Amino acid sequence: MFNHFIHLNIRVIIMPETKHTTLHSSELNGQTQYPRRATGRNSTSAASSQRNYRPVERTKASEDSKADSENDSAPAYNNPDRVYYPRQPKSLAGIAVRSFCLGIALTIGISSTLYILLFTSSPLWRLPFFLASLSTFHFLEFWTTAAYNTRAAEVSSFLLTANWPGYAIAHSFATLECLVTNVFWPDAQWAPFHVGKIICLAGLALTVLGQTVRTVAMCQAGPSFNHLVQHQRNAGHVLVTSGIYARFRHPSYFGFFWWALGTQLTMGNVISFMGYAAVLWKFFSGRIKVEEEALIRFFGDEYVDYRKKVGTKIPFVP
Repeated sequence: MFNHFIHLNIRVIIMPETKHTTLHSSELNGQTQYPRRATGRNSTSAASSQRNYRPVERTKASEDSKADSENDSAPAYNNPDRVYYPRQPKSLAGIAVRSFCLGIALTIGISSTLYILLFTSSPLWRLPFFLASLSTFHFLEFWTTAAYNTRAAEVSSFLLTANWPGYAIAHSFATLECLVTNVFWPDAQWAPFHVGKIICLAGLALTVLGQTVRTVAMCQAGPSFNHLVQHQRNAGHVLVTSGIYARFRHPSYFGFFWWALGTQLTMGNVISFMGYAAVLWKFFSGRIKVEEEALIRFFGDEYVDYRKKVGTKIPFVP
């Protein structure tokens, strides 16, 4: 009798793994419910059923798993894609900070330019003008991408660090040249026949024209526009030959080329103007050659015919 009692207890306590688990009310409260010892006439069947019973305990891991499952079913705004997190390609925080800073720079540039022109005779209005031009350009680069090619919009679409550090060095040198020449030689006339004001106005016109053409080109191209040369044709990439593309084969390049030269004419920078012209011509002539090789692969004779009909309007780039 005593041996039978020990044997029964062992069979009850040491149980094999189960395929089916039943939770009692005490288990739902976070407690572990162990099976009762079978007694009486049904002890054999009870003990047999208890072999397949295994107590289930709640752990922190199971609670975390449940929480993750609940989060997965939560609305999308509670679980956004990781690319929108800080320090990611489409970081919303990064976009907000850059937009805020560009807005401040644009406000300072416009207000300072107007103040110096209206209330002083200093030629240093050219510096805040350059700041306003740069701020407008970089903001519109992102805005047009976000509005007309939304899937491609990233933090890098501002182009603030494009071609780094050469791009930053060029603008820094232009700023320094304008500052030095207008502080130490404010009355110097480098333009022949005293046409400095005419050249300045021509520079303003080129700046506005270049920015307008580039922005319109990005809007009309939509998803077919990309800041990087594409070597594989993406879905939705079409050859745009209407609108502004009927007049300029590469209107975005035309726009930036003349926008940059226009800013230097307005600032009265002799060295920077020549430097910008040489560097930009070399850059765009090489880039257009590479890009058009890819476009011919994408569109074949259709692009070849288009290239014959429409020029770039960039000097010495047919």
